Amino acid sequence: PVFAGMNGSAIENFSCVIYNIVLMNCTWQAGRDAPADTQYFLYWQKSRDEEEMECELYIKDENCRNMGCIFQNVSIGIEKAYFLVNGSSKDSLIQFYDEYIDLYKI
Repeated sequence: PVFAGMNGSAIENFSCVIYNIVLMNCTWQAGRDAPADTQYFLYWQKSRDEEEMECELYIKDENCRNMGCIFQNVSIGIEKAYFLVNGSSKDSLIQFYDEYIDLYKI
């Protein structure tokens, strides 16, 4: 099923900000019903022609949970970029979150 995973376990409040044209910072909050051991992983694809890449530089909270990503040397294209955040927990399946974002509008 498309929505496999526990309700309320997907991340919330996903947003990205671009600084000085080449730095992008994306952040999110843990799902309110996500188990405490949930770890999140961000993948993104700049355009349909490019490969999906995992975040290289995560921002972590005090519990070492990934809560954001810093992207360096971002080039902004006209196509929407695709972002996917999935999670893993030993207790339950975590829902994923995905969004297409126009980087040049940020």
